[in-house]
Amino acid sequence: MPKIAELFETMEYGPASEAADEARAWIAARGPRFGHYIGGAWREPAHGEFFATLDPSNEAQLGEIARGCTVDVDRAVAAARAAQAAWGDLGGHGRARYLYAIARHLQKHSRLFATLETLDNGKPIRESRDIDIPLVARHFYHHAGWAQLMDAEFADCEPLGVAGQIIPWNFPLLMLAWKIAPALATGNTVVLKPAEFTSLTALRFAELCREIDLPPGVVNIVTGDGRTGAAIVAHPDVDKIAFTGSTEVGRIIRETTAGTGKKISLELGGKSPFLVFDDADLDSVVEGVVDAIWFNQGQVCCAGSRILAHEGIADALADRLRARMETLRMGAPLDKGVDIGAIIAPVQLKKIESLVEEGREEGATVWQPSWSVPRDGWFYPPTLCTDVSPAAKIAQVEIFGPVVVQMTFRTPAEAVALANNTRYGLAASVWTENVNLALDIASQIKAGTVWINCTNVFDAASGFGGYRESGFGREGGREGLREYVRRRAEAAEPGPGGDAVSSEGGDRGDSDEGAAGPAPRPAVDRTAKLYIGGRQARPDGGYSLKVLDHQGRAAGEVARGNRKDARNAVEAALAASWAGTTAHLRAQILYYAGENLDARRAAFEDRLRALTGCDAEAARREVEASVRRLFSYAAWADKWDGAVHRTPFRNVTLAMPEPLGVMAVICPPEPALLGFISSVVPSVALGNSVVAVASERWPLLATDFYQVLETSDVPPGVINLLTGLEEELRPTLAGHDAVDGMWYFGTEEGAADVERRSASNLKRTWVGAGEGRDWFGPRGEGREFLRHASQIKNIWVPYGE
Repeated sequence: MPKIAELFETMEYGPASEAADEARAWIAARGPRFGHYIGGAWREPAHGEFFATLDPSNEAQLGEIARGCTVDVDRAVAAARAAQAAWGDLGGHGRARYLYAIARHLQKHSRLFATLETLDNGKPIRESRDIDIPLVARHFYHHAGWAQLMDAEFADCEPLGVAGQIIPWNFPLLMLAWKIAPALATGNTVVLKPAEFTSLTALRFAELCREIDLPPGVVNIVTGDGRTGAAIVAHPDVDKIAFTGSTEVGRIIRETTAGTGKKISLELGGKSPFLVFDDADLDSVVEGVVDAIWFNQGQVCCAGSRILAHEGIADALADRLRARMETLRMGAPLDKGVDIGAIIAPVQLKKIESLVEEGREEGATVWQPSWSVPRDGWFYPPTLCTDVSPAAKIAQVEIFGPVVVQMTFRTPAEAVALANNTRYGLAASVWTENVNLALDIASQIKAGTVWINCTNVFDAASGFGGYRESGFGREGGREGLREYVRRRAEAAEPGPGGDAVSSEGGDRGDSDEGAAGPAPRPAVDRTAKLYIGGRQARPDGGYSLKVLDHQGRAAGEVARGNRKDARNAVEAALAASWAGTTAHLRAQILYYAGENLDARRAAFEDRLRALTGCDAEAARREVEASVRRLFSYAAWADKWDGAVHRTPFRNVTLAMPEPLGVMAVICPPEPALLGFISSVVPSVALGNSVVAVASERWPLLATDFYQVLETSDVPPGVINLLTGLEEELRPTLAGHDAVDGMWYFGTEEGAADVERRSASNLKRTWVGAGEGRDWFGPRGEGREFLRHASQIKNIWVPYGE
C-alpha cells in the first residue's frame, strides 16, 4: 500500500474544466450575429458585413461580428456627441453613481465575463477569473471615486467631448475598462472599437450598460477591423483618440491626427528588460519569469521578454528556468489547471515561429520543454533563447509570444546600458535583495513602470504608459485622468502692461521717444551668433537674417540656422549631463540666472523699447515678469514631487516625475523676452536639456539672454539657441529621433507639421498652447508647463516576508 506522500508524487492531474454553458447560451441567445451598439440600441451594420470570431484553442466559430464602416462610425460619433453635454452636466456625483453601478454589475456577472473572455481570447480561465475581471471592476470603482472628486480636484478642467478608443486583443475587457472608466468619469462620451479577434466581452459590456440604464449615446461600441479604427481616428467630430496596440499603427495615428487638434494617448509596444542581480532570490526570480513572459502566452505589451542576468548566476538561472518550464501545463484554456493557453490567431503564431527561427539562424540557442503542444488550435510552447547578442533581432523586436531571451552583464552600469538598449520604454523588472541598488537602477531605466522583485502588477491607482516608442500618455491614476480633460476656456486677460505689451508692441508711435526719453538704437553691424553647447557658434550655412524694429528699420542681424545647426544643437543637448544633477542645484542656477537678468535690467528694457516700440513702463514690466518667472521655476525645480499611490497590495508604489530628455521648443512670436523664458525654462527646471528656436520677429532678445546664461553657471548644452526661419528649422527638430519632446507655439499649419513629423519616434508634443495665452498672467507659468515637461515613472516596491 503506497503512502500518501508517494501518491502525491505519482498521481496525475485530471481535467478541471470551467463550465462554459452560460457563455455559450448567451452567444446563442444574443447572436450568433452581433451588431453595433449605438445610441443605447443594437444596430445592424450599414453595409451588412459580418466576419467570424473563433475560439483560438480549437478553431471553432463562436459567432459573427459586424464589420463597421464609415457610416456606422458617423452614427456612433453623432450619438456620442448628442449625449455628451447632458453627461457632462450630470456632475461628478451623478457620473460616480453610474460607474459604481457598472462595477457592481461586473462583479455580479464576473464568471460569465471571465468565461467569455477565455473562449474568445484563448487565455487560461485562471487569469481571466482571478486577474482580469477583478481589475476591470477595480478600475470602475476607482474612477467612480474620481468622478465624485472631479469638481474639487479638477475644478479648472472640462471634458474634451467625444473620445474615440481603440483597444487590442490581449486584454479585451481590461483594456476597455482602462479606456472607458476615466473617459466617463471626466464627463466624456465614448466610441470604442474592440479588437476584431476579441469583441464578445465588449458586446456583453454594452448589454450591461443597458442593464444599468446608462444614458443612450454615452457608450457606443462599433466592431470591425483596422478600417473601422481608421474611420474613428479620422473622424472630424472626435476630440480624443486613445489607442493601445502596435508601434507601427501608433505612428499612423500620430500622422493622421496631426494638426486636427485631437488629443491622443498611445500605449504601444515593448521589449521590457528583466534584470537579475547576483544577490537575487533565484526561486522568486523563476516564478517572476513565469509571470513576466508566460502570463497570457507572452501576449503582453510589457512582458519581461529580455532577461538580463549577472554572469555569475546566469547559468544557474537558465537551469532552473528549464526545469520550471518542464512543469508548465499548456492546453485547453477553460481547464483551471492550465498555465498557458492558446495564441490568438494563425497570423500571430506564424510571426512567433518566424522570429524564433531567425534568432536560431543568428546563433541563439533555442530551448523548449520536452512535452508537445496540443494539436488542435493555435499553441506555441514556452521558449528560452540563450547565447543571444544584444543586437540580435529577437533581442530588439517585440515577439508578442511566450519567448524570452537571456543575456548577461557584469556591472550595474552595463545592466542599465543593456536595459536601455531598445527603442521601447514601457516597463522593466529589477530583482535584487539590495533596496538601495534596486532604487538606483530603477531611476536610471527609461521606462514608464519599474517593478522591483515583482512583475506585471497593475492597479487603477497607478498610471501606466511608456517612454520612447512605447508611446505617451498614461492610463490609470490622476495622470490618466489628465488625458481626458482640458483647461476651461478662459477669457483673455490683459497683461500687467495692458495694451502696452499687446501683439502690436504696445503704445507705439512714429518716434522713438518714450516716457524715459529716446531709446538707444542697437548697432546694425553686429550679427548675433547661435548658442550651441555653451558657446557662440557661427551658422553652418554662412547666412544671416536682418532684424527690423517696430518701424521697419534695421536693428541688427542674426544667424540663419539650418538643418546641420539643428543637429549640432541636438547633439550638444544629448551630451549635457543636466538630468543627473540634483533639483537643488538646478534651482540654484536658475535663481542665479534671475539675479543676473535683474542686474542687466536696464539693457534689456532699452532693447525692448528700441525693437518693439513699447513704452518704458511696459518694458520694465516685461523684464520684471521675466525675472519673476526665472525665480518661479527655480522654486518649482525641487518641488515638482511625485506621489505614493494607494494600490491595494503590500507594496509602496512610487510615482516619480522624470524629465523627457532632449526638448525642442519653437518659442512664441511674442512677448519678446518673456515668451522665450516662459517656454524654455520650465523644461530646464525639471532636468531636460533644450534646443530653442527664438522668435523670428524678436530674436535679439533671446540672443541677448545667452549672455546671462554664460555668467550663470548653466552647464554647456543645457540650453541651446537657434535663430533663423522657423519653416527651415522646425521640420528637422520635429523629425529628429534624438528629440524626446517638442513644444510649438506657432501657426496651425506648423502645429500639424510638428505632430505629423513627430511620428518618426513618437516624441511627445505640445502644440497650440500659445494661442490666446496671457503670458503675463497665471496661465503663463506653472503646473501645465511642468506636466508637459515631465513624464511619470511608477516604481512598485513590495514589502513584508
